[in-house]
Order: sequence, then structure tokens, then C-alpha cells
Amino acid sequence: MGSLMAAKLSAVRVLSVATTLLVSILVGGYALGINHNPDKRHQTRTATTGGPTTRPDVVGSDHLGHDTEPESPSPTPTESQPPTSAPDPSFFGLPLPLEESGPFGSRMTTGTREVALTFDDGPDPNYTPEALDLLRYYGVKATFCLVGQNALNHPDLVRAIVADGHTLCNHSWSHDVGLGARSRQKIEADLVSTNEAIRAAVPDARIGYYRQPGGNWTSGLVQVAVELGMTPLHWTVDPRDWTLPGASSIVDTVTGSTSAGDIVLLHDAGGDRRGTMAALYAILPNLLQRFYLEALPTRSRIEAE
Repeated sequence: MGSLMAAKLSAVRVLSVATTLLVSILVGGYALGINHNPDKRHQTRTATTGGPTTRPDVVGSDHLGHDTEPESPSPTPTESQPPTSAPDPSFFGLPLPLEESGPFGSRMTTGTREVALTFDDGPDPNYTPEALDLLRYYGVKATFCLVGQNALNHPDLVRAIVADGHTLCNHSWSHDVGLGARSRQKIEADLVSTNEAIRAAVPDARIGYYRQPGGNWTSGLVQVAVELGMTPLHWTVDPRDWTLPGASSIVDTVTGSTSAGDIVLLHDAGGDRRGTMAALYAILPNLLQRFYLEALPTRSRIEAE
């Protein structure tokens, strides 16, 4: 009897080891399959926590008196099956009116049911690469509004933005919020210099949009932008991430306020943007469950006419 029991226990051990090995092989193969297809277009993924990154909103201030957020490792997005609430492609084939009722006729919607994410003030070596990595991971194209001085100082990042298929937008030479009040000659020189800085990095760059810093539009500014072939670009959803409200606040505003055809304003430069980067881990999968996210079309206003 003792020898029979020992034989049964031995058989159970062998079966257990074999089962463990089989499960390990299957799980490993599944992981490899996912990792070799990270950029599948519009495949929805969720953050590790299933929601926004938890961080203290404010822990101090920098030497300029601006609120700062603590250093902490960014969360890592994890793979998951697309949610059952993924957007219906047929719904997004229906056009929306192209609304140009922003200040002085600036554009405020995508003109379709697609949502456009826009990033202002870059490129920045600290945050633009992370934004690009996340957009690439989730298969999303966006629009980057570049400051001329930053484009001149970081041509490699301009090239990276273009290489990933994102749309370019002129955001003035030095983020001059009062540019619209200056003479026509100064406005034109500012916008032309910015376009030249962008094209110094990417000679054939298509720059179909201009966004005025602070949204401080004037009729003269709009007129110059249009004459240079750029559509004045405003926005619909603004979480005011530049005020450092914390990742949770940014997530709540964007996910709670965005509807079909909206243009969302975010920043990848111009200050401490850790809150914005952390918020993207929740914003991207949330919006992808409900909308298609696309870059604004690269055709300029003049070409369209």
C-alpha cells in the first residue's frame, strides 16, 4: 500500500510540473505576440490602475514661484482586450459642420466626429519624447503647435514629430501673447521666422495651422495667418494644464468635457508638464473607448480653397 501511494504522489508531481511548464509557455507566447504589435491602429489599452495616476496635486514651488509636482516614476501602460464599448466606425462616418466661430473666425472643431488632441509650446526635450511615446503606443496622431525658438533649439524633436505622422502648427516665435497688438510687419515676421525654424529641421514640412498663445486673437493676426496659408486654430476643451492643477483634474476635465468634433488643448512644454504626461495615461484609453482620435488634416486653408 505504501509503495502504491508513493507512486501516485510521484505521478501527481510530474503532472503538476508539466502543467506549470505548459501554462508558462502559453503566457509567454501571448506576451510576445502583444509586444510585437504595440502600435495597432486604434487598439484600446488601459493604464495599470484603470484610471488616472494618483499623485499629490502640489508639493511646493519652483524658483519662479510656480507650483511644482513631485518626481515620481510614470505609470506603465499595460495591454488589455479592446473594450466592448469601442466606438462604432459607421457613426464616425457622419460629418459635422466645420465650426469656425472661435475668436475672429478661428477654427474650434475638427469638422468631423473625430476628436483632435493638440499640444502647445514645444518641442521640449523633457516632455515631448514622452508624449510621442504614449501617442505611438496607443496609435494616436495629434497636432503639435511649435514655438519657433524651441523648434530651432530642438530640430531632432521636430523631425521626430513629423516622422510619427503628427500635424504641425505654428505657435509664434517666442510665445508672444501680445503679438496680435503689434504691427502687421512684426506679426508677419514672427510667423515667417517660426515657419522657417520648423522647416530648417524638416525642409518640406507642411504647416497648415497657426495658434495664438493665450488665445489672444485679433483680426490683423488672423488675416496674416490666413495669407500665409495657415488656418487660425483655437480649441474647444481646455483643462488649463499650464496652471498645474494636478493629473486628476486634467483627466476629469478632458474626459468629462470632450464630445465629438472637439479640439483638446494640452501642453508638452512651457513649464512643469509631469501632470499632463501622467494624465495622458488615463486620457488616451478613455477617449479611445468613445471617439476616434486623429491629427488635424495637413492641407492648409489656401490649398483647401
